[in-house]
Amino acid sequence: MSIVSGRCRTLPLLLVALGLAMPVAHARAAGDFPTRSVRIITPANPGGTTDFLARLLAAHLSNLWGQQAIVDNRGSASGVNGAEITKNAAPDGYTLFMPYHQHTVNASLIARLPYHPVDDFTPITQMTEGGLLLVVNPSHPARNARDFVQWARTTKEPINFGSAGIGSGGHLAGELFALMLGIKPQHIPYKGTGPAIVGLLGGEYHYNFMGLTGAFAQVRSGKLRAIAVTTRKRLDTAPDIPALGEVLPGFEVVGWYGVAAPKGLPKALLDKIHAAIVSLVKSPEFIKTMKANGSDAKSSTPEAFREFMLADMKKWADVVKRAGIKAR
Repeated sequence: MSIVSGRCRTLPLLLVALGLAMPVAHARAAGDFPTRSVRIITPANPGGTTDFLARLLAAHLSNLWGQQAIVDNRGSASGVNGAEITKNAAPDGYTLFMPYHQHTVNASLIARLPYHPVDDFTPITQMTEGGLLLVVNPSHPARNARDFVQWARTTKEPINFGSAGIGSGGHLAGELFALMLGIKPQHIPYKGTGPAIVGLLGGEYHYNFMGLTGAFAQVRSGKLRAIAVTTRKRLDTAPDIPALGEVLPGFEVVGWYGVAAPKGLPKALLDKIHAAIVSLVKSPEFIKTMKANGSDAKSSTPEAFREFMLADMKKWADVVKRAGIKAR
């Protein structure tokens, strides 16, 4: 037998052996993980909801793993910078990413997005789910959801609504409301939630679909009036405020936050990281904290989170197209 023929017979056996060894190596790496600090890329500036959740997660993982988890704020370009950094990072578990609803919306708002919001990442789990609060100036004639929908349908004056900016959750909620009601209000974008609140307080426009935490603060102080929540059902923390879907069947806008990693994260690592994050999301302390902020703690399997994001992309792409929102 020649040396060449012997090598030819041995090579397939060697490849099989290597193939069998790879899962074992990944499992061993997952068992040791982490041996250094983990970075949590957060596509938002310090102080907001995304940053708040990232810091809760970082503290939990640091305590659980005995290695520091560091929050890396990348709050620019509607989260694109942070997502692109994550996409280009090694899939070794040391880079995590906190996508939220803007991440999937960007697919239909930003031309030539440098990644696919789902396919170029490893979805790990959802963390929270929450809606928006439809608010008006206290001088508005509508005092509840039914009155408001009737006003929007029948008023003879031009209608306008404000938001924190083009493509924001409040903007898209306002466009979905208009499409479902068959009206054509004017959208007035502001540069952030703060200026939008000031505009509504000053009577510059009629209504706003606003983030729950900031909106409830204004409602409790008597500066704004709560009309409805955009979740499927009423909130446990505000049972007197109806869901808009009660008077406009099918209307629902859900904001969400989750965790992902670069594409190609080995399954053993994925399983370990998923279990660690879910242990936080299912903890009584986390559930209580989210309830206090008007949101629900919500975990999911990686597969379910992937399907959820794909469905979210499809929903908002349809709204963006029908409403004629111009991509950036």
